[in-house]
Amino acid sequence: MNNSIKGLALCALLSVTGAAQALTVGFSQVGSESGWRTTFSESVKAEAERRGIDLKFSDAQQKQENQIKAIRSFIAQGVDAIVVAPVVETGWKPVFMEAKRARIPIVIVDRNVDLKNDSLYITRIAPDFTEEGKKAANWLMNATAGKCNIVELQGTVGSSAAIGRMEGFNSVIANYPEAKIVRSQTAEFTRAKGKEVMESILKAEGGGASICALWSHNDEMALGAIQAIKEAGLKPGKDIHVVSVDAVDDIFKALAAGEVSATVEMSPHMGGPAFDVIEEYLKTKKKFDKWIVMDGKVFTTENYQQEYKARFVNQ
Repeated sequence: MNNSIKGLALCALLSVTGAAQALTVGFSQVGSESGWRTTFSESVKAEAERRGIDLKFSDAQQKQENQIKAIRSFIAQGVDAIVVAPVVETGWKPVFMEAKRARIPIVIVDRNVDLKNDSLYITRIAPDFTEEGKKAANWLMNATAGKCNIVELQGTVGSSAAIGRMEGFNSVIANYPEAKIVRSQTAEFTRAKGKEVMESILKAEGGGASICALWSHNDEMALGAIQAIKEAGLKPGKDIHVVSVDAVDDIFKALAAGEVSATVEMSPHMGGPAFDVIEEYLKTKKKFDKWIVMDGKVFTTENYQQEYKARFVNQ
């Protein structure tokens, strides 16, 4: 065999070896209902590309049945691991057991699942939703001296984000007798629904003059509600405090305009930690904490400037 043929054979061998080492990961995402969710998906895709991971991406369009189909498809394809951001908490045991039988590890990101058997997944990488709700409520109670009529826009019913944020917020305002939620309704984490529901709430509350604050489970609903507040002739951030969660780019623009009072940061960059866990698990490490917590800051009209500059001015 001459040297040129040997060289070609070596290149082919290296190519096959490299392909064999490349990981294939299935990622079932909730959907694209918000700017935060889109950034989350883009971040995971970019991180997978950076690491040379073959990412099988599936958008569930906020339907659990689509996620279950996607996970079963990933299992059939024989992926090395599965990452899932679950739409709701319940109903996951059968498909997670199927993945375990196929010896395909699962990492949960963002929202949680309700499983008594936590051996069905490696870990969950996510913020503390209850703590996010507490942070939002603590800021609002300090800003209003604990005297506030609050309207609430809930996220998707049954999702761990909505459940946790509601529980955290309510646990804080329970300590303030003159603070109460006067209206609460789901707006499904979307901007369009946030506007629609807020319009209905303002009409039910006689135009909104008695409303002290809007507590929104995410920024997208808050941004939609801001439009409704302005169309009702009120000034968001002044006549009605607006407090939400996520810290997406558009909410910083609203902070700069004085239309939002506070937002609790929720980092969308969970792909890196998820892939770290998968790579370590597939090599040697088998035990991980069942919850790797992502923390976030509270941004207000008083402290948003540096983050705003980093996102927009320096680009």
